Amino acid sequence: MRVLVADRLSEDALDEMRALGVEVEYEPHVEASELPARLDGVNVLIVRGTEVRREALAAGKSLNLVIRAGAGTRNIDVAFASERGIYVAATPGRNAHAVAELAFTLIGSLDRRVPDATAALRAGLWEKDEFARAVGLEGRTLGIVGLGHVGRAVARMAQGYAMHPAAYGRSLTAARAADLGVKRVASLVELARESDVLSVHLELSDRTRGIVDRRVLEALPDGAIFVNTARAELVDYDALLDLIPKKSLRVGLDVLPGEPRERTSRYDHPILHSGLVYATPHIGASTDRAQTAIASETVRILRSFVTKGEVPNVVNIAQSTWSRYQLVVRHVDQVGALANVLAVLKRHGIHISQLDNTVFEGGRAACAKIRLEARPSEACLSEIMAFSDEILHVDLVTLPNVA
Repeated sequence: MRVLVADRLSEDALDEMRALGVEVEYEPHVEASELPARLDGVNVLIVRGTEVRREALAAGKSLNLVIRAGAGTRNIDVAFASERGIYVAATPGRNAHAVAELAFTLIGSLDRRVPDATAALRAGLWEKDEFARAVGLEGRTLGIVGLGHVGRAVARMAQGYAMHPAAYGRSLTAARAADLGVKRVASLVELARESDVLSVHLELSDRTRGIVDRRVLEALPDGAIFVNTARAELVDYDALLDLIPKKSLRVGLDVLPGEPRERTSRYDHPILHSGLVYATPHIGASTDRAQTAIASETVRILRSFVTKGEVPNVVNIAQSTWSRYQLVVRHVDQVGALANVLAVLKRHGIHISQLDNTVFEGGRAACAKIRLEARPSEACLSEIMAFSDEILHVDLVTLPNVA
């Protein structure tokens, strides 16, 4: 099996992969446009930020699995991978604490104006009266937009700071909010209105794009702190640019519009000069501990695929099918036994949507669970049971309709 690692990964992780008996090709600087030419004979592709486009997936005739060493798979054409029968997996939650740490670093820095105080001291100025003015975080309300891995980590940190975490989410129930120790708010606008600090931790999707719009930002109290360490596309940055001076907002950003693709580049945006704004160049997940955790999870996914044929954290497997029946076939574990069953189903025009075959201890018998979209006729079942030397028993189960 050939594995192409087309982004940066630690040498320890590469050695763990090689220990699995796979051939590892390490090309951390390959560009997205170069991927199609690199995928000939490659079975597994591992990327971080490199785009995996349709043409690359089409060129990878031997490609079975794409692993994103990070949370989310927006840099991968998942829909086309599904059409090609290629698994796509990610490593969600492994960098959550690192991102939450940066969010709180920005929050604390904005409240105490740490970068500005440091700059003044470096310029030889002792301005204690200026920088001693801070509200503090204790007792203030922290609004959390998105209670995924990062949002939950932020909520836990908020409690450590004696803040009052609150959140809004379409699927957030009162019971779930109580379990997490957060106040459940009815709408995003209401959450902004109640928040001294508003921090964004949503995944980007068609539903969430632009969700923090002008109405939400206008609802923030004057002087509030606003932090975005998730995705720039979640927020109306034009509205934010307009409202920073009008509402005296203090803003912390790790994600910015039109970020350069190169790791070293020049960048500028008006929002960086619009008031009390502190920003970092998309480094939220970039701690050694987070990168080690991501690499370990990447290796775990590969190991599971190589040794068991299973893909943890897979994102493109159908959660439900049109199957209405399940055929349970206990059979002798020998060559051709299961093949004969499948041949009968094919002759009767019955589509198989899922098949799972388990071998029992001793290797003499197995049980196949075959999900079908149509009910086999009695004639079909009789044909299967006619292989009496191979078939031990057949059951037909009508699956419950859970739609």
